[in-house]
Amino acid sequence: MSYVLEVLPALLNGAVVTLQVFFIVIVLSIPLGIVLAFLMQIKFKPLNWLLTLYVWIMRGTPLLLQLIFVYYVLPSVGIVFDRLPAAILAFTLNYAAYFAEIFRGGILAIPKGQYEAAKMLKLSPFQTIRYIILPQVVKIVLPSIFNEIINLVKDSSLVYVLGVGDLLLESRTAANRDATLAPMFVAGAIYLILVGVVTVASKHIEKKFNYYK
Repeated sequence: MSYVLEVLPALLNGAVVTLQVFFIVIVLSIPLGIVLAFLMQIKFKPLNWLLTLYVWIMRGTPLLLQLIFVYYVLPSVGIVFDRLPAAILAFTLNYAAYFAEIFRGGILAIPKGQYEAAKMLKLSPFQTIRYIILPQVVKIVLPSIFNEIINLVKDSSLVYVLGVGDLLLESRTAANRDATLAPMFVAGAIYLILVGVVTVASKHIEKKFNYYK
């Protein structure tokens, strides 16, 4: 127990970095995914082709490979990022693609009559999306969104490959230094707590959206 208390401050510092990555990626990737989902509804083939290609690449290649590409490959063409911004960029682009597909499915599930009713009410396209379509889409896709958010909690551990001092890197460092697996078990417990918090929050938020039924 004394050893756990000794390494706990370093692990908690790593957990703060993990949470920093998590919240920044959520704030950036969900709005980007929503925008991409609505752009994919525009009847303009070049745009549709580009967005489809982007989603296909992001979903079809490992996130680990995307992290390596952003941090190690882009500098060869003069695009350089520090470790943490590189990780955030790769995660945001990856998760935005998943969120875009989720929201696109929600948009396609909305009956066409909803759009026709909005036209009869003389709502602008923005008002139609804001007040008619998006609230219904959010209710439809909320469980899938939270599944991806839970995945993000776990996937955030991949930032250690770039040398970002997150929870996993701090636990590995302590485990290798002290020749014990105890830090890894503590890190696992912290990840479980984070996933548990997200799960409880998701249930609470889903109940809040029940009025859209």
